[in-house]
Amino acid sequence: MKKASMTRELRFDFRGKSKIVANGIFASNPVFRLVLGMCPTLAISTSAFNGLGMGLAATIVLVCSNALVSLLRKVIPDKLRIPAYVLIIATFVTLVEMLLRKFVPALYDALGIYLPLIVVNCIILARAEAFASTNKVGDSVLDGLGMGLGFTLALVLIGVIREFLGSGTFFVGSFGDAEFGVHFGDLSDYSLAVFVMPAGGFLTLGLLMAAINALSDRAAKKREEKHEEEGRIIDERVQAHVEAETAKAEAESAENAAQSVERVETAAETPVLSETAVSRAEEGER
Repeated sequence: MKKASMTRELRFDFRGKSKIVANGIFASNPVFRLVLGMCPTLAISTSAFNGLGMGLAATIVLVCSNALVSLLRKVIPDKLRIPAYVLIIATFVTLVEMLLRKFVPALYDALGIYLPLIVVNCIILARAEAFASTNKVGDSVLDGLGMGLGFTLALVLIGVIREFLGSGTFFVGSFGDAEFGVHFGDLSDYSLAVFVMPAGGFLTLGLLMAAINALSDRAAKKREEKHEEEGRIIDERVQAHVEAETAKAEAESAENAAQSVERVETAAETPVLSETAVSRAEEGER
């Protein structure tokens, strides 16, 4: 019994923790659902590799800053929490910036000013204020991971579309001395340069948000129809149960009424039999 109870608790805990991560990727995606961090989203997503680099950098900062803010949530004075959050975030951004400059200089150059601007990224500040400052360290780390992965996936998706349509390539980049990516022959000659410009960023983001909202609305409608169908089935079962109980109660009532009538008739016949017996006794005495 104890082992089964522990298994259920662990399963429930795993589901609860996975929901925190999934919330940042899907339901509360910072780009497509919350519409946060638009500046780096539109500026960096000209290629999938740049989007991946920015997303991973933001994810590392999110996880680390959420963990430290959660650890210090009872120490940081309420009036100083925003400056404290910015200082914590700036520390981790500086570390990430130094690592990128050392090991991935091409990506560091591509991200440019938007890398240090992670310090004031509204996604990171919002999660520190809204979640990490009021939750445990483990949950705060998972929240940062989910939000970071959601941000990364959004940047990569936008970058893949803009890079393919605007440059005719796929995931072109370099890591140290290694270069990678796919060039589609002469496709670059027919590419639409507008997609690597700011206008293309707005266009791609708008179309993706419209598509995601349409899919979300369709999924929500299906869930609602399913819940209505389940509710209808439950109502029918409840109605059938009530009718069966009512019929049973009516049958028992009719049976009780019949028994009562029978007892009354029996009681009415009993005195008559007694009088007959008395009269016979009197005749016998005579």
